[in-house]
Amino acid sequence: MSAVELAGVTLTLGGRRILHDVDLAIEDAEFVGVLGPNGAGKTTLMRAILGLVTPTAGRIRVLGAPAARGNPAIGYMPQTRSQAPIGALRGWDFVAGAAQGHRWGLPIAGAAVRREISWALELVGARELADRALTELSGGERQRLLLAQTLLGRPRLLLLDEPLISLDPHHQRVVVELARRVQRELHITVLFSAHELNPLLEVLDRVLYLGNGQVALGPVNEVITGPTLSRLYGSRIEVLHLHGRIFVMSGDLEVERDEHRHHDHGGHDGGGSRHRHHG
Repeated sequence: MSAVELAGVTLTLGGRRILHDVDLAIEDAEFVGVLGPNGAGKTTLMRAILGLVTPTAGRIRVLGAPAARGNPAIGYMPQTRSQAPIGALRGWDFVAGAAQGHRWGLPIAGAAVRREISWALELVGARELADRALTELSGGERQRLLLAQTLLGRPRLLLLDEPLISLDPHHQRVVVELARRVQRELHITVLFSAHELNPLLEVLDRVLYLGNGQVALGPVNEVITGPTLSRLYGSRIEVLHLHGRIFVMSGDLEVERDEHRHHDHGGHDGGGSRHRHHG
């Protein structure tokens, strides 16, 4: 059974066609990187899988059933984080807020819920963060807690929307490796969207690249090619391999890095909010 299946799917947002007549299948327990130029629809696709955006044509099936809102088998880390009052909020309370339906404060959890929170914190290596105030935590440590939130209820599919934004290269590497370890331990499917391919290179099973209303899904060496990306960007693209890294170039411009630099300050990626880049 495919974890996610799109058949003839067209997605439209605000009168703009984001994806057109797309067919794809993501298999159970795959780790798939979701990439593409700004506005290609990475966030919109995730919201459609969540049942929050209805296709104008075609059908989406998730874990064998039609996509529907409130699917407890999906864990979702959105780009737009909950703007909770931080104050003296501890790591434990931050995660517990998700278990209590995002009612922030100091939720009184039953024994079963407390066991679930402890399990999630342990899984992401954040047990020592439980008693620390959020104001003391680094961006990478907060991402561990956000990942713990998404694991409550033990989902079979994780949708991680741009979790690397605002993290330095070291913390990016830590978050990527953590997501891969969780995916393998729980034998679940992960869709991990990112601006840049290189931080994900070591962990991907396949890559899903979006652009120009179309998609390409496959192994990195089949999708990240000049002809394929030229079709998705709608302009001539060259792909360079250097010292184990891949550079997507338009003339002398590194496309992915330039997009990251200029589009983190606002705008939409097919409907998702962006976070300011802090380095």
